Amino acid sequence: MTNMKRDKHYRGMGLWDKSRWATGLGIALLVLSACSKTEDTPEAEAPKSLAVTAVIVGAKSMANNLRLSGSIAPWEEVRLGVELSGYRVQSVLVETGAVVHRGDVLLKLDARLLDMERAQADAQLAQAKANLELAVANGKRARDMLAKKVISTQQAEEWMAGEKTNAAAVQVAVAAVDAARLRQDFAVLRAPHDGVIAVRSVDPGQVVNPGDVLMTLVRDGRLEWRAEVTEGNLLAINPGQTISLKCPDGSDVNGTVRTRSPGLDARTRTGLVYADLPDPKGLRAGMFAEGAITLGESSLLRVPSGALLLRDGFAYVYVIDQDSKARERRVELGDRQQGWVEIRTGLTAGERIVSKGAAFIGDGDVVRVVEGTAS
Repeated sequence: MTNMKRDKHYRGMGLWDKSRWATGLGIALLVLSACSKTEDTPEAEAPKSLAVTAVIVGAKSMANNLRLSGSIAPWEEVRLGVELSGYRVQSVLVETGAVVHRGDVLLKLDARLLDMERAQADAQLAQAKANLELAVANGKRARDMLAKKVISTQQAEEWMAGEKTNAAAVQVAVAAVDAARLRQDFAVLRAPHDGVIAVRSVDPGQVVNPGDVLMTLVRDGRLEWRAEVTEGNLLAINPGQTISLKCPDGSDVNGTVRTRSPGLDARTRTGLVYADLPDPKGLRAGMFAEGAITLGESSLLRVPSGALLLRDGFAYVYVIDQDSKARERRVELGDRQQGWVEIRTGLTAGERIVSKGAAFIGDGDVVRVVEGTAS
């Protein structure tokens, strides 16, 4: 009923009234639309700043360490064997890793044949001595009889010559006994030095010959570190300098440079550095170990290790510019010492970088420094 009245009213309006009514309706709609946009669009917010800790890059005295990679080797390795040919091993008295002292018995050969040779040599010596006694007695008798003109001079000289011949035979027999005794000694292998058995390559029952390496002894159990060094670094290394090595368990082993090679390898253009290890701890011969030789101290740029970001094999830091924006910059790293890292290229002294919170910001972000320290 209401709609019918509205339609009748609308049909009863004049053309001018209809146009005015439509214009007013459009203006009202535009006003409502503008109000709606004003309410729905918030005011533009200022960019938020991220709180970070900053540090000023500066130079400070740091130890100038030369880092090298080398191997652990025996200071002196003694290869042990026997001097007899074709004899069978009777017993082996040590195992790999055994600590031995000079003179300790390491191995014994089957010496029964050698014992028989020694007994025969002793018997021949006894026989030679008996013949010598008889020859001496005959010589004395010949001199007495010659003085009494009982025998001729020729016969007396023959008896006295027998004395000399038997004396020489005794000397030959003594030498034979000494040789037999020496061969008996060769049947027992003894440690020539104090040390550690590094390798044992013989077992009981094995037939051995001269030249066979039966055991390897590390003299005094002493180890050293050997590293190849380029010609430029070789000249900077001198005997007596301290070296620090890393064990597989993370502990440090200190050593001293003993010597360096007098020349360079013509093919690789490198030389060798030898360092003594008085207390090798967990290091063993054949291991590789990273070492650092202290060459002195230098004034170097450094930053905290926490300021670094490592990505794709490169290191980056965030430098804070005058607009408090963090700018990513690639740097080249040097040595690390006690939580600080040397910066070789990429930064200059006096620049301010993000030391904490770098992992949570991006290039160009606005930052707010809440704490600062000087390097």
